[in-house]
Amino acid sequence: MNNLVIPLVDVRSLIPSLAAGEVGGLLADTRGRRLSDLRISVTDHCNFRCVYCMPKTVFGRDYPYLAHGELLSFEEILRIARLFVQRGVRKIRLTGGEPLLRRNIERLVEMLASIPGLELTLTTNGSLLRKKAHALREAGLQRVTVSLDALDDATFRKMNDVDFPVAQVLDGIAAAEAAGLAPIKVNMVVKRGSNDHAILPMARYFKGRGQILRFIEFMDVGASNGWKLDEVMPSAEVVQLINAEMPLEAIGANYPGEVAERWRYQDGGGEIGVISSVTQAFCSSCTRVRLSTDGKLYTCLFAQGGHDLRALLRTGKSDEQITAAIGAIWSARDDRYSEIRTAATTAQEKIEMSYIGG
Repeated sequence: MNNLVIPLVDVRSLIPSLAAGEVGGLLADTRGRRLSDLRISVTDHCNFRCVYCMPKTVFGRDYPYLAHGELLSFEEILRIARLFVQRGVRKIRLTGGEPLLRRNIERLVEMLASIPGLELTLTTNGSLLRKKAHALREAGLQRVTVSLDALDDATFRKMNDVDFPVAQVLDGIAAAEAAGLAPIKVNMVVKRGSNDHAILPMARYFKGRGQILRFIEFMDVGASNGWKLDEVMPSAEVVQLINAEMPLEAIGANYPGEVAERWRYQDGGGEIGVISSVTQAFCSSCTRVRLSTDGKLYTCLFAQGGHDLRALLRTGKSDEQITAAIGAIWSARDDRYSEIRTAATTAQEKIEMSYIGG
């Protein structure tokens, strides 16, 4: 971000060699975690000002967003994506900011969808989803995840802080369902004292609809959301609250490294998920890496610094040199922020979520 000094590693120094860190043909980091999931932020802009992500006090009208020339082009994103797939990535999620604000995003989806064997998804606030859903599906997008923090307008408008109505997000979800972007996941960030009263109404509404509602603990991402531990509602409490009215039973993960703990309704009404980065750290199985809008690579959501891949792209480095750098970065990875979270670490200035995606 333009107003944040971000430590960068000169990845050109990592190019010469890479042999260590490969397990069964796939990249593994210092803890044996294999690289399989790439999240690509396509814009640092968003039309919401959610209190846990882009609060108005920091991201006001005069906030200095990245200039167009600083953004990775679609061609650059495609090139990097192909190289990551060569290194073991099997899933790419497009994020932001709000990714649907990136002009001609459908074209990027079409380009990425041409990569064989790749799962391609997108996370959105849903505000433009009704308009874009059909074109995104036609371009090759497989699924969407929609952020929605309450069903009542008063609470939802307080959370998004731009007076945006719930009905338009629900319309977007319906349009995505009709377009075949399913199964749709709906993410609710739970902030105690702000929207925890909305948990049961959300669970009641989405139960039996075929969409997967997931509750995310309020996290200390970035340096601007005013995070406090007493505003975190542990996922265990969320599960207990729902289970008391609509009995649940635990079910296994869909795949290795899945961050959501899954629960299904005993009456067959579908499932929910809880993501517990604060109270039940899942660092030990994290297989994700994040690419910022301007081409910086981050190996953790709570990172303080990144690795400049754009410099490699724009200084004529070969595919082999860039893949070697990617391998060196991942092989040296030892991130475990949520396992070692303390008052001191939460006070550190970290990269903002809107810059690298959730």
